[in-house]
Amino acid sequence: MGPTDYDIAIAGGGLVGAALGALLLRQGRVDPQRVLLLERDWPEAPAPGTPLDLRVSAYSRASQQVLQSCDAWRRLDATRSAPYERMQVWHEGIAPESADALRFEAAEIAEPDLGAIIENRAVQAALLAAYVDAGGQVQRERLVGLTQSAECVQLQTESGPCSARLLVGADGAASRVRELAGITASQRSYGEQAIVATVRSAQPHRFTAWQSFLATGPLALLPLADGQCSIVWSAVDDEAARLMALEESAFNLALTRASGGALGALALSSERWVFPLRRLSADHYVAGRCVLVGDAAHVIHPLAGQGVNQGLLDAASLCEVIADRPSREDVGALRLLRRYERARRSGNALMGTMVDQLDGLLTGKVGFGGRLAREGMGLVARHALLRQFFVRQAMGVAGDLPRAARALR
Repeated sequence: MGPTDYDIAIAGGGLVGAALGALLLRQGRVDPQRVLLLERDWPEAPAPGTPLDLRVSAYSRASQQVLQSCDAWRRLDATRSAPYERMQVWHEGIAPESADALRFEAAEIAEPDLGAIIENRAVQAALLAAYVDAGGQVQRERLVGLTQSAECVQLQTESGPCSARLLVGADGAASRVRELAGITASQRSYGEQAIVATVRSAQPHRFTAWQSFLATGPLALLPLADGQCSIVWSAVDDEAARLMALEESAFNLALTRASGGALGALALSSERWVFPLRRLSADHYVAGRCVLVGDAAHVIHPLAGQGVNQGLLDAASLCEVIADRPSREDVGALRLLRRYERARRSGNALMGTMVDQLDGLLTGKVGFGGRLAREGMGLVARHALLRQFFVRQAMGVAGDLPRAARALR
């Protein structure tokens, strides 16, 4: 096989692409000089003492382990992270403190927390720093074209051409790699939009993640390190438009009612931001020497907060199959890429289907299936073994995890 500029090129240095790069340099058995990351936008870590960003995510325990394996976890400012110790879930037909509400406690399975709410920008900056410190190569530009051959992928960047044995598309839901590689994707709208904002609450959040299922869509209240909460309020299109049109005081009242008063009166402390929700599933994760990870491969409803977590598991799984290859095997060998695809495509599809079914059962007029789901909440709430099962699912530590997600603390 002839020479190439790089063994692996990663298009996209967001959370998943940066995590993959950092993992490859530590666990993937690749030369740092032979790994290229293409990312035009390079965020700075949030400065100490500045207000928290609007965009945060719930990082599961498995994702925390991935960040540790990347050497990124230690780089995060602990004062800006909010570990949450419990989750409380209920349907609007019952009170948040009802015996039928679900309560998941980390202490119930002898864990310190279920996960942590952290700013996405902080995590991305930590991952990029970990990648650069390990010697990874960077071009601050975008991919504009590619041509595949049996030996390599010829990349056209904004500054000129280069080549790689493997190209990873970590470039988001509107993936250029997916398009250029000819990978089709199934897409559909949920008919919902998500409203994101930061709010103050009359009562302390008690390091608890709260979620109410409403007829118009789910509402999540996520605890923040500064004592406030981040909201993700998913609502059918007409209701989302109505909520966004409300004056601030009227929105605060609507939000407090929707939360069932779980934290007392709620009041906006930031602007409101809204985005449409859609499901996306790439029909394949692999085409020739191109492979997809993260949102380039799959996008699901945010009600379970699993988008980022599933993407980080993609990165860990792809790194693992590359690390486990025989010493002389090409990093772009189809056998390796198919192994990754089999491992992650089925798991991502299962998670997406479960989330879709939950949203379908509990959004809109509650029918027979919805009534069963509500009764099922009460059953789980009263059964310790069932609660422990779902706690492990929520933490992302159930099932056959890649090594980077189950590393020792």
